[in-house]
Amino acid sequence: MADEAKNTKESEQAAKDAAAKGRDEVALELMKFIAVTTGYGKGNTTAAGFSGKPAKTTEEYADALIYLFEKCRMVVAKPVPEQK
Repeated sequence: MADEAKNTKESEQAAKDAAAKGRDEVALELMKFIAVTTGYGKGNTTAAGFSGKPAKTTEEYADALIYLFEKCRMVVAKPVPEQK
């Protein structure tokens, strides 16, 4: 009996871990899509002549991508409202 309960808890935890991993993968794909299509976090690109602001550093760019990933995780984790 105790072994069955232990196996059930372990399988439930494995299912939760798999679901969380799946959500993170979806969030990562969403983040990559947004970043690539919009140029999110890159700042100004270098161009001939004077530019208004200097380009972002690699640390600022990484921070922007991490922030975007966290936002995507929050969106993916939201429950989907049921249709009536």
